[in-house]
Amino acid sequence: MLSRLLAPLALLIAACAASAQQTPAPTPTNQGAVSAADPRAAEAGVEVLRAGGTAADAAFAMMVALTVVEPQSSGIGGGGFLVYHDQQAQGLTSYDGRETAPHAATPAYFLDAAGQPRERRDIIPGGMSVGVPGNISLMAKAHEDHGRLPWARLFQPAIRIARDGFAITPRLYRALESPRSTARLTSWSRGFYYQPDGTPKPVGTVLRNTEFAAFLEQIAARGPEAFYTGPAAEALVQAVRGAERNPSIMTRDDVATYQARERDSRCGTYRGHRICGMGPPSSGATTVFAILKQLERFDLRAMGRNDPRAWHLIADSMRLAYADRAAYLGDPDFVRVPVEGLMDEAYLASRAQLLSVDRAIEHAEAGTPPGVTRQRAGQTVPEEGTTHFVAVDSAGNVATYTSTIESAFGSGITVNGMFLNNELTDFNSAPEYEGAPAANRVEGGKRPLSSMSPTIVYAPDGEVRLAVGAAGGLTIISQVAKAIIGVLDWDMSAQDAIAMPQILGMGDRVMVERGTALESMVPALTAMGHQVTPVEPGYKANAIERVNGRWVGAADPRSEGTWLAQ
Repeated sequence: MLSRLLAPLALLIAACAASAQQTPAPTPTNQGAVSAADPRAAEAGVEVLRAGGTAADAAFAMMVALTVVEPQSSGIGGGGFLVYHDQQAQGLTSYDGRETAPHAATPAYFLDAAGQPRERRDIIPGGMSVGVPGNISLMAKAHEDHGRLPWARLFQPAIRIARDGFAITPRLYRALESPRSTARLTSWSRGFYYQPDGTPKPVGTVLRNTEFAAFLEQIAARGPEAFYTGPAAEALVQAVRGAERNPSIMTRDDVATYQARERDSRCGTYRGHRICGMGPPSSGATTVFAILKQLERFDLRAMGRNDPRAWHLIADSMRLAYADRAAYLGDPDFVRVPVEGLMDEAYLASRAQLLSVDRAIEHAEAGTPPGVTRQRAGQTVPEEGTTHFVAVDSAGNVATYTSTIESAFGSGITVNGMFLNNELTDFNSAPEYEGAPAANRVEGGKRPLSSMSPTIVYAPDGEVRLAVGAAGGLTIISQVAKAIIGVLDWDMSAQDAIAMPQILGMGDRVMVERGTALESMVPALTAMGHQVTPVEPGYKANAIERVNGRWVGAADPRSEGTWLAQ
């Protein structure tokens, strides 16, 4: 901390960052736009748009650039979900780049010698928590379908940033400074991000990641094979199998056989708008839609955003939707997920009848949607190392993409100048839940359940109205739902809707963002029967919306993000 205070450059960088938060947004434009959690990634995306790239091209350039400048949150060492709107075809495609467990993994993967689930904090560091990364495979599959620029061109902004240098931002510094940071795990990361005394290098320090730049050049030249086969794949496997803590059982075959998948997009209507998102293994589409649809019978517009009753209803609808999420969601390649039942309008109307305008639900329990089985998802776990970005090109194609390495700095394992995910800790540690097999238990080749919720909202005229997503673990779903409510029910801009205070209802508790208008509503919410806890903000959402025929971006003021017009 002292080094940060004494470094003039650090103060200048921090001041510039604060000033950027107050700078008026760019003038709306009929051309394309991008929004990302880091300005340097946004610049990479808009550079690709200006070179004639599609929204998919721009999204991929941002994803790779974020690996460099936001290493604590996402990148090619992890996975993600992409929802893509093709304007010419009027089609919607979802791509699943979620990480997979080693094929030899069993439901007992995270049990100790006594057969008891190990503590999550104990299994995050090291190789055992690492799933086979999916972002490069996702990128290759979607680029083949929707890309225009050459594959190699998409890597150039990130290669330049990594080679020429990038400054440590206040957000990255705070992540490095955290006592829980796994960034100290390997000698490479300690030498790259930390000073000899063990403290992070100061804000403003320029880092040059030449090792990662060289790796990106290989992938740019050779394609995804440079990631999933050959020396790079061998180095990845050796890093996780040879980890001092929690060595992995991953093999070269696990890496070589990984394939991103195209999934069905899941859509439903809310107040005349079509809400579309990512289906399982994401819990985003079903849970976001349930929150909204259960609220449809209430006049939130008339209540307004300053009425505690509105926030009470939102919280209770979240509690019901999260209960169903915990009960039924998992990887559809391994378990039967009742997606149609969870989004069935008659079922959600019956759930909505549990909501009262002035009284909280005493216990929020899972319902019985059509098509259920006794298999249960089990406990939910947080995600912390996540980011979201959006791109729209001049033709009207839209990419909304959430990428993650799960916890901050993932597993802490580094290879080829990047961090590897700890995504497998998104599985249930216990293979059973409430006496039945857990839908989200570990199995070989399986993808863990996720809260990532890339979403596209279509207006009644059929045109894209809003593309939105967020980072923040289990709050992702609630952030996206809140933003949609702000835009559709309260006529807010996407920027103002994202900036609104956050509420999360889950289980029998409600959390509100500390230091906001929602905290002042705690007495009213408590009087309605809620158990309310104010929590520190840790949110990070990004969006692009169509306003009077023009594209306007939005970035969470709690983050270092921004949006740029083409």
